[in-house]
Amino acid sequence: QVQVVESGGGLVQPGGSLRLSCAASGRGFSINAMGWYRQAPGLERELVARITSNGNTAYAEYVKGRFTISRDFAKNTAYLQMNSLKLEDTAVYYCNANVRRIVNVEGAYVDKEYWGEGTLVTVSS
Repeated sequence: QVQVVESGGGLVQPGGSLRLSCAASGRGFSINAMGWYRQAPGLERELVARITSNGNTAYAEYVKGRFTISRDFAKNTAYLQMNSLKLEDTAVYYCNANVRRIVNVEGAYVDKEYWGEGTLVTVSS
């Protein structure tokens, strides 16, 4: 079992900045990729940013140039630096971890997705 926990959400004014953290914990796994998703009331959950173990990144068009994802997978942690925040960035932000779990001493493995409970980001004046 892998636990994923987000932190860093809160209230921020338009144009402000916020840094989110995501930590995965457990035993017998390594990170394939971690990503941030968000969901506003009445809308579908959508990708914000994603980063792989080799550092490749992908961003939603609406955050390019404003948000930066980074990671320290040795610590099973990913970050989302959010700058120039807009009212429409208000949402619950969820962390996703795609992990590889070794299931025997011969090296057999399974890949699984795990989600955190989310952290609320509110952008308001």
